[in-house]
Amino acid sequence: MLITDLGDRYRAMVRYRDIDGRLRKVSAVATSQRRARTRLQERLADRAGYGSGGLLSAASPFGELCELWLADLKLRDISEGTKDNYRDDLRLHVRPAFEDYTLGEVTTGRVEWFLKEQAARSYSRAKHTRTLLNQLFAFALRHDAIARNPVEGTSQLSRPRRHIQALTLEQVQAIRAAAAAWRTGPDVKGPRPDGQVRDICEVLLGTSMRPGEVLALRPCDITQTPQGMVAHVQGTVVRRTGVADFRQDQPKTDASNRRIAVPEFAAQVIRERLALMGPDEREVTIFHNRHGGVITLHNLRRTFREFLSGAGLADTGITPRWYRRTGATVLARGLGIEAAAAFLGHTNVAVTEGHYVAPDLSVDMAPARVLEQVLRPVDPDGVLLAAGANEVEVDALERIDGQDAADQSPAVDPSHP
Repeated sequence: MLITDLGDRYRAMVRYRDIDGRLRKVSAVATSQRRARTRLQERLADRAGYGSGGLLSAASPFGELCELWLADLKLRDISEGTKDNYRDDLRLHVRPAFEDYTLGEVTTGRVEWFLKEQAARSYSRAKHTRTLLNQLFAFALRHDAIARNPVEGTSQLSRPRRHIQALTLEQVQAIRAAAAAWRTGPDVKGPRPDGQVRDICEVLLGTSMRPGEVLALRPCDITQTPQGMVAHVQGTVVRRTGVADFRQDQPKTDASNRRIAVPEFAAQVIRERLALMGPDEREVTIFHNRHGGVITLHNLRRTFREFLSGAGLADTGITPRWYRRTGATVLARGLGIEAAAAFLGHTNVAVTEGHYVAPDLSVDMAPARVLEQVLRPVDPDGVLLAAGANEVEVDALERIDGQDAADQSPAVDPSHP
């Protein structure tokens, strides 16, 4: 690549072999060398036949692959949160490790050593960096810069066995009591709490939704049927760097877009909240701040920690996600692991169902009945939570919890292996 100083601007130029085999000059002009180079790379990423005799080869620095892949990333149809996660992992972990190598020097052995070093620090980090490296070198492979993807020959990562805990019925009731009593004493200064976080906890407990999914619920997502309340999960509240939390119009995955039955104790909380809203607020989130905006994940977690302190559970490591684990445990023991996975939105849609069978819009009310029996505030039946977990159940619940742990990690795009 040739960079020319034009005085107040810079021109980046390269000879590029087009899809017809002919070499042509491609250039881009900008106010700095870096911008000119980036603009040229974006043009090349869009150009037909890119890679055949273009910028990348086995002798290209790893950093050039990173820049071109980032230009391609901008054009991909994935969420901005996933893109941000990819950029962060590349900047913090992957690029510094391989910056001084050419593409031909990044061997399977070097990648293996790097992944083992990452796994020694964190399985999650190793998993994310392996996914990212796989995409980077698949990009280089598709554009004829290398003969094989060095990631493909590396060892499979071994996921460490984790002890997944659900809330006990005693803990559920202790948090309930602390939430009801929070900031209600005679010595409390300032405005009294509006009870929203307390009610959010009840809905989390009764629906096993992700916290962001509960925060994203709107009146238009709630249906009252003769059999009971049904909630349509079709959005989530997300946090992005540099912007305030906002409602995203789709949940984490396609399987997460689901209709679920709501047990009566949680349905009653939702009905009381709906009664406070007007007919023109059908698309305002049920749980919202004084300005009508979403309640942030940060504020939810902060208030929940105060509930834990009041319940004497401050040092237990409990988070709002434990409500989801608790629901999964109750349903797995009461109805089976498949019912639990379906209720939590972890099912995979089969090709036949997705392309040839009309969708079944009926809602299984059995999970709501089981959750109501075990987790209702008055006279709950704690037999299912008190039972010990067998090995099959532990493995299945670990898979469910592991999928949720990926909420903040990059999604794997099947079109970019």
